[in-house]
Amino acid sequence: MSQIDPGTPTWLRAHNDRTAFRLLLEHGPLTRAQLGALSGLSKPTAAQMLTRLERVDLIRPVGEVSAGRGPNAVSYGVRDDRITGVAISMLADAIHAVVVDATDAEHPIAEIPCGDGERTPESDVRRAVEAACEASGVDVATVSNVVVGVQAAVNAVGDTLSLTDTLPGWPATGAREQIEQRLGLTVALENDVNLAAMVERASGASADAATSVLFWIGQGLGMALDFHGSVHRGAAGGAGEVGYLSVPRSAGDIEPDAVNLTGVIGGRVVARLLGAEPGQRLGDVLHRLPDDEAALDAVADRVSIALEAVLAIIDPELVVLGGPTGSTGGAALAGRVAARIDRQSHPDLVVLPSATGAQPVLLGARRLLVERIRDLLEARITPAA
Repeated sequence: MSQIDPGTPTWLRAHNDRTAFRLLLEHGPLTRAQLGALSGLSKPTAAQMLTRLERVDLIRPVGEVSAGRGPNAVSYGVRDDRITGVAISMLADAIHAVVVDATDAEHPIAEIPCGDGERTPESDVRRAVEAACEASGVDVATVSNVVVGVQAAVNAVGDTLSLTDTLPGWPATGAREQIEQRLGLTVALENDVNLAAMVERASGASADAATSVLFWIGQGLGMALDFHGSVHRGAAGGAGEVGYLSVPRSAGDIEPDAVNLTGVIGGRVVARLLGAEPGQRLGDVLHRLPDDEAALDAVADRVSIALEAVLAIIDPELVVLGGPTGSTGGAALAGRVAARIDRQSHPDLVVLPSATGAQPVLLGARRLLVERIRDLLEARITPAA
């Protein structure tokens, strides 16, 4: 295609159409008059933009708005059925998945048990996509992109995974390529805690912090390091895998048999502190934590020990306690951890509970997908359109 010079009528039409498309995404359905007012362009120009966007199948009439004495005005909205994606969170015993569209509309979350059968990356993703689409009544054929949050260290450049205890059947190398080739999808694999940190930065506790650490405390442990809005992944994607760190001497009196930090503050330990009976897991008893003063103190002791090395190296402005245990402990746990911090070394460190709700990994994957889907749709707006 030949180069279109900026400022020419052809270039201006495409520029105006992209502006109109973004306004419809931002504000929802708009009439010709509303679009003209928001864009600063005339009603005839707004009408032409709507006509061109409808011609390339990006928008459609969605209703009518009363225009006073005259006929009702037609309102137009972005089509949410042209391109969709699926956000996926791979847990140890289940898969959560949700459809994502250009309007970022809410869709039901599908939960798929992992089961005991043979697993592969493509079979896990296929089941997740099909379940999410069935739950939302969406055609599987519209799904072009997936973002998968995994409990593993992800090296996107080399397409490698490590520390894959919760991903049986997933290879150390080539999982993303395997899914793409066999399912015909564009795939992004991302560490689950990093996805959660992206949401924490966008709309959670770390929105205003220059440097923050999201400490994920659940069945296992993880950390996401956020430096000025950029997640630090490390050379091979392994930054923040603190659950595998050896136990420091300061934990000897608390958990003498622990080998690593997961053995100090992981799910089995917290479940025991909350009085779990044989066969009960963390999720069965975690609801007790906010009202159990002794357990809150014990968890805070362990969290402060787990944080020692990270704080010495990173010295962040903020620590956010997330994951099932961190979120359930809430402000009571965060306050106790803050009280145990060495204030000579970290006088201004703030400790807060996560503020992103029950599904931060899916929210992070959703956020990435919305941007990708919108970019794909906007690419249909060409000077020739």
